[in-house]
Amino acid sequence: MENFRRKLAAILSADVKGYSRLMGDDEASTVRTLTAYREIMAALVRQYSGRVVDSAGDNMLAEFSSVVDAVQCAVDIQEELKARNAEVPENRKMEFRMGINLGDVVEDGDRIYGDGVNVAARLEGLAEEGGICISGTAFDQVENKLSLGYESLGEQVVKNIEKPVRVYRVLMDPEASGKLIGERGTSPRRWHRVALAVMAVLAAGAVAFTIRSFYLRSFPPSEELGTEAPALGLPDKPSIAILPFVNMTEDPKQEYFSDGVTEEIITGLSKVPQLFVIARNSTFTYKGKPVKLRQVGRELGVRYVLEGSVRKAGERVRISAQLIDANTGHHLWAERYDRNLRDIFSIQDEITKNIITALQVELRDGEEARVYGRGTDNLDAYLKFLQGREHSNHFNREGNILARQMYEEAVDLDPEYAVAYLRLSATHLMDLIYGSSKSPQWSLKQAEELTKKALALDDSLAEAYSFLGRIYLTKRQYEKAISEGERAVELDPNSAFAHAALAFTFHYAGRIEESIGLYKKAIRLNPIPQSWYLTGLASSYRIMGRYGEAIALFENVLHSNSDHLLAHMGLASVYGLLGREEEARAEAKEVLRIDPRFSLDHLSSSLLYKNRVDTEHFIDSLRKAGLK
Repeated sequence: MENFRRKLAAILSADVKGYSRLMGDDEASTVRTLTAYREIMAALVRQYSGRVVDSAGDNMLAEFSSVVDAVQCAVDIQEELKARNAEVPENRKMEFRMGINLGDVVEDGDRIYGDGVNVAARLEGLAEEGGICISGTAFDQVENKLSLGYESLGEQVVKNIEKPVRVYRVLMDPEASGKLIGERGTSPRRWHRVALAVMAVLAAGAVAFTIRSFYLRSFPPSEELGTEAPALGLPDKPSIAILPFVNMTEDPKQEYFSDGVTEEIITGLSKVPQLFVIARNSTFTYKGKPVKLRQVGRELGVRYVLEGSVRKAGERVRISAQLIDANTGHHLWAERYDRNLRDIFSIQDEITKNIITALQVELRDGEEARVYGRGTDNLDAYLKFLQGREHSNHFNREGNILARQMYEEAVDLDPEYAVAYLRLSATHLMDLIYGSSKSPQWSLKQAEELTKKALALDDSLAEAYSFLGRIYLTKRQYEKAISEGERAVELDPNSAFAHAALAFTFHYAGRIEESIGLYKKAIRLNPIPQSWYLTGLASSYRIMGRYGEAIALFENVLHSNSDHLLAHMGLASVYGLLGREEEARAEAKEVLRIDPRFSLDHLSSSLLYKNRVDTEHFIDSLRKAGLK
């Protein structure tokens, strides 16, 4: 071991996005481009006093003594390669993903090893093409030292690394300089009491149909976890997952459009009772990652996978799609559409119809109208809607403000656009979460009115019934809440959200066994679930006295987000009920660390249990853990 020495270093790891495709298309050209780009990268690494450690295949590994130098070097490389790529055809662009970490490494001659290197490699896999992701240790060194912006991606579970890694995306646009987007601090906010009062509904996902969960990446596919998950059993009906369509447009800002095409197809297919359709939240965890269809089928428990691409240029759009048997690799159907942009609605309907036909499903009377029905025929309104949804997915105040503006413009362009009213209603509830609501009562009133407006325009909108059910639950109108939730499940039998939302209502209405069954079905439809599915199911297990199962789920959530308040509260409660005093008090300490102003009185007044005994049971268990 005398030949080894340890040191702290900034590690930059980079690889080519879509390298296998480039080699398959034109091996000689790819090698020439890669060689030229490597020379550019190596020169810039040397310019910033770094050293190229390795450059096998399409990868490059470099080390720096300064994190600031490493990040600035990565930015300069990406900008230089972007300029070079602008001069080549779209299908020959060579774009690198980069990850940077500050960590301890083991040096053996010219080679370096260790978790410091491994984390950088995993961060590279989280980056977009042409993008850079950095670890929390690197961010802490560069936050205020470079003219850049950063977007927090939260804590990520990465392969072969024991603890989750804090991750930030580097924002190179000059307009983003000095901005930090999506950072969730642990200090209590001024609107703490308001948020606590509605926490039981909002935190449980009352607006989950409008956003990807803050914890979307909390439960990655088994390849990222470093273990192979057991295959899920196939449903007794044709089962399908729609992977995110690849944006082939030169402008990455058009990503919202390819995502929109994907979501419209999922929405249409999910309304078919004869199909089993995986939720968007699970399929989008594969976005931007090289995947094997057999692996997707295994992890999501489906027989068929749809993949495709979108290229939008001016008034033209080209969409390619192919339906594949994930088990055999056999292509059941494939088609390419090269049309005017205004034909986008008919293209989406044709793709949906062809999938249904290929899977030998016959629609019953009345089902066709629901499956192929759309929110608008106004292309401009539709594009505004898609842009609004993209802004919503940024999970911050600024994104919510921009989303509301887009949705308002959409309904101005088409006053009959029901789904746009529904998404607009969600922005008012998001004001509560972000603490930007001037009047919580007014925000809730606006949300309810806009939801009812959406239903008045389209009474087949399942999401709106789920949303209305949540609103009735806040008013403790349990039967109304259940009725609306059941209507949502009836209209959209493949909606994971509808099932989970109804499960949440049943939990508070005292119908615990039914709650557990619905949560399990929601998780089957959304196998890579958001955290509120798991905390909800765990809470129902707690009431049923199934403490071991509750503990496992709460710990699962905390493995991905150690600051998850509801999970710590849940564990404090269960340990208190079990008489495990030391563990209960440890979890109570975590609750107070995250929320120093935590109060059982405030919590008790916010809980929505129909049966007073359920409220008292929960509060007493927390009191046993030492909370007051």
